[in-house]
Amino acid sequence: MTNRESIVTKIGRRLLALAVVVGFLSGCASSYPPAPPTASDSDYNYKIGPGDTLNIVVWRNPELSMSVPVRPDGKISTPLVEDLPVLGKDASSLARDIEEALSKFIREPVVTVIVTNFVGPYSEQIRVVGEAATPQILPYVQKMTVLDVMISVGGMTEFADGNRATILRTSEGNKQYNVRLKDLIKRGDVSANVEMRPGDVLIIPQSWF
Repeated sequence: MTNRESIVTKIGRRLLALAVVVGFLSGCASSYPPAPPTASDSDYNYKIGPGDTLNIVVWRNPELSMSVPVRPDGKISTPLVEDLPVLGKDASSLARDIEEALSKFIREPVVTVIVTNFVGPYSEQIRVVGEAATPQILPYVQKMTVLDVMISVGGMTEFADGNRATILRTSEGNKQYNVRLKDLIKRGDVSANVEMRPGDVLIIPQSWF
């Protein structure tokens, strides 16, 4: 085999290898269905998590009214009520629990609970990993979209392959959906904007080229 034939053969092999890689990546990009544009969370109620701050108001009992943090173990402590579990409860159901606990000490207590600092339970937080400018964990907010998430994390890095990004949806048994972040952020294609669900993980892969 001549040197020229050898060079042509090597080039052909490299092009073939490149074609295989491109085909593989194209298959990866299309292996997940597109994320549904809207999420069915109309009945969503915010659930309390560690790090939240709760403003507890006991009607006609100002000495029992206060602002308390939710401890890492998911409990709170207030006067007359120690180590009350609050993790995963909404504000209304927690208020009823506090009323029940206080009824042992005061007559017909009326309690209101207001969440003033939102973190949420671990299972409902939004996680952004991979080629985000600042990968981080975000509290879930009703009607939050992937665009809201990208604004919070400062967009993508220059190495991101935005149109191969996926959402891992834990609420659907870790099903994955494709999201077109490049089309959304770089091209302003609002059709690529989709709603997030509690517990979603946004994965932004690195571009191969």
